[in-house]
Amino acid sequence: MVDDTAKKKPLKIPRSVLVAIVTPLRETLLIERADVPGFWQSVTGSQEHGESFAETAERELFEETGLVASQHGGLVDLNYENVYCIYPHWRHRYPANTTHNRERCFAICLSEKQSPKLAPREHVAFKWLPIAAAIRQVTSWSNAAALGALALQTVTSKNA
Repeated sequence: MVDDTAKKKPLKIPRSVLVAIVTPLRETLLIERADVPGFWQSVTGSQEHGESFAETAERELFEETGLVASQHGGLVDLNYENVYCIYPHWRHRYPANTTHNRERCFAICLSEKQSPKLAPREHVAFKWLPIAAAIRQVTSWSNAAALGALALQTVTSKNA
């Protein structure tokens, strides 16, 4: 009998998304990773085969927060990308010799702060912060850069 828990996950594609969740008052949602205590971030996730960046962003937003993009005016493509070095302790998740990831950045504007439905295996806590404070709080430089790009743009919701 084969133990299904021993099956390997498919290797990740080195393309991902970051979705910043913001309110009209310029507060943004950060979530804390379950596997690395103190690692605060925006919604992030890897692209799956056959997905566009926008489809990945919508899926990850829902999986990590329970939010449905279309119910909040949809996602805004920030036309901003980061290329970053994958942390060595996470490289085993990617094809051999993959060292960098391309991350496309999106935002969504909620009419007001709300509590997300966190995926407990991925995230254990959340907080809302003004964008400037969130830039100082996030763990990765690429997340800080994406929030910095967001701070220069106006993102609105059709529902706000």
